[in-house]
Amino acid sequence: MNYAIVFSAALTALALTACDRPAAVVTPAVVTVPVPGPAGPTGATGSTGSTGSTGYTGATGSTGSTGSTGSTGSTGYTGATGDTGATGDTGAQGQRGKTGDTVVIVPATPAR
Repeated sequence: MNYAIVFSAALTALALTACDRPAAVVTPAVVTVPVPGPAGPTGATGSTGSTGSTGYTGATGSTGSTGSTGSTGSTGYTGATGDTGATGDTGAQGQRGKTGDTVVIVPATPAR
């Protein structure tokens, strides 16, 4: 058992040191910076770009609300007056009245 522990420790140490790699040293590349000089001549004008495609048609809008009720109409004109009717026939002659007693009604005087 003593050998198993020592053997395991040695094997672990070898495994860990075998995986360790030293880091590579990276040397930065030299970048040449251009020094500004006089401006050159203007270049030729570029050609016109192509026309874009037509967009999609939008959705139909919602239905509008109901309009308000209209005003009451004005009063109509008065109709024309009709023609006068024809005169009626004369009635038949009545019988001669009979003589009789005359009745006089006297109203009562109010009480004071």
